[in-house]
Amino acid sequence: MKAMVLAAGLGTRLRPLTNDRPKALVTLNGRTLLEICLERLRSFGVTEAIVNTHHFADLVEDFLAAHRNFGMRIEISREELLLDTGGGLKQAAWFFLEGTERDQPFLLHNVDVISNIDLALLLQQHRESGALATLAVQERSTSRYLLFDQDGLLCGRRAGRDGEPELARPADRPDALAFCGIHAVSPRLLSLLEEDGEFPIIPAYLRLAGRGEKIAAFRADGCRWRDLGRPESLLAAEEDLRAGRL
Repeated sequence: MKAMVLAAGLGTRLRPLTNDRPKALVTLNGRTLLEICLERLRSFGVTEAIVNTHHFADLVEDFLAAHRNFGMRIEISREELLLDTGGGLKQAAWFFLEGTERDQPFLLHNVDVISNIDLALLLQQHRESGALATLAVQERSTSRYLLFDQDGLLCGRRAGRDGEPELARPADRPDALAFCGIHAVSPRLLSLLEEDGEFPIIPAYLRLAGRGEKIAAFRADGCRWRDLGRPESLLAAEEDLRAGRL
């Protein structure tokens, strides 16, 4: 099975920790975020991964080489200009369209999140539903909500609790859920990404949802999840790890 680790961001929220390294190489309890993410993916059967890089890209490549790619096949997708989540995936599309697994779904995982979400269940639901993409989501507070209809399909988004809903298609009283930065994706999505250059993936999902494509929710409400994008979040995650909650 294949996966992509989104690791190219500048990590500005983690400064000063990212003044001399990419966020992927910031450590949590003695292990880098990249190592934690790759080893978790490997525990769910991922044997091949592609990592996008930009900020201190050479350090990421040296780190992977020094650790023999953690026993996996790992490719690097270097971005001379940051491409955001959608553009980064589109540049790396070749990786998912080669070999015997080109028709199989893959995982897309932010390097700066940690969770105990069951990725096997996420993939199982994705395969059984026939969705184009399946997004791990939770009912929790966030600054940006995704909106899902009563069938659990993406229909819009909203900024904060009081923002005006932006609907890609009509829906009656949609659920507002927080995205976890973890997706299961069917390779068919790659040919449907009409955007070029730098672009985020969520607006592309909304565009496709408006055209009738199934972008589904995987409810992970009972799972532990942390965004590791700020130093205080790293401290909270360290406490979770010490307490056995992650």
